Amino acid sequence: MLSFVAQRVLKGVVVLLAIVVLNFFLIRLAPGDPAIVMAGEAGASDQVFVQQLREKFGLDKPLPEQLFIYVKGVVTLDLGFSFRQQAPVAKLIGERLPATLLLTLTAFAISLVLGVLFGTFAARFAGTFLDTGITIFALVFYAMPIFWVALMGILLFSVTFDWLPSFGYETVGANLTGFAHAIDVLKHLIMPAMTLGLFFMATYTRMTRASMLEVKRLDFVKTARAKGLSDAVIQRRHILRNALLPVVTLAGVHSGTLIGGAVITETVFAWPGIGRLMYDALLQRDYNLLLGVFVICSAMVLIFNLITDLVYRLVDPRIEFAS
Repeated sequence: MLSFVAQRVLKGVVVLLAIVVLNFFLIRLAPGDPAIVMAGEAGASDQVFVQQLREKFGLDKPLPEQLFIYVKGVVTLDLGFSFRQQAPVAKLIGERLPATLLLTLTAFAISLVLGVLFGTFAARFAGTFLDTGITIFALVFYAMPIFWVALMGILLFSVTFDWLPSFGYETVGANLTGFAHAIDVLKHLIMPAMTLGLFFMATYTRMTRASMLEVKRLDFVKTARAKGLSDAVIQRRHILRNALLPVVTLAGVHSGTLIGGAVITETVFAWPGIGRLMYDALLQRDYNLLLGVFVICSAMVLIFNLITDLVYRLVDPRIEFAS
């Protein structure tokens, strides 16, 4: 296992460096000049001032030299300096990352637990009204746009019933501490996490149902029934456990992309995460900040993929790590 993990980490570092180089050139191909954007925000259009900004932030250097400086910084864990925010990129991301992790991991847990639970019931009672109801429920949330679900949630639970706050990470100016602060954050978290989680829940529900129906027809399940095992044991230890492998694969892919894929949810609910930070950096042509967010998101994807491979061994001990 240690050899497997070491090899995957080494490969992940190589992949991450390749992603850094690719993103560097892709962002440079995008239209817009950050120096002109900053000059416009300062109310100046003098070419001398624009050139001074380029020299200040190293934008006047050739692309290969800029790439070398940036990759050298990434290797030494220095993500650079934000043009627009006038602060180190690592500090800006560090301030936003906990909020994004709280949102995405909560949404991921909600989607996975509810998806497997609903998918199991749908497969267990396949062809019944319960199966039809769960399938329709999953398809509805899979088909509805996330921003629409978010807006409807705000209208229903914030405007109409006034049960939950409609935006933000915490109540502004409340200065709560301890358990009261945790409850306040939880109230703000419920709607964004449910909005993001219900979409992926629909995917896991359909995947779990299809996988369990496929496993149910295999010979080892028929053998278990012939041995006289109870239906609950067969469903839990034989069907569900073997049907979880495709779900784990899909969850591993989603867990990484959720980190950078919550832009819409964070925007609608004004959640102070890196998804919104990435969107603002894109509008402001803040190259270093945008690249820094990409690096962190890419690293999280690689980490979650490694965790997924390790979870395979727990779900199915027959799987051995490749040398």
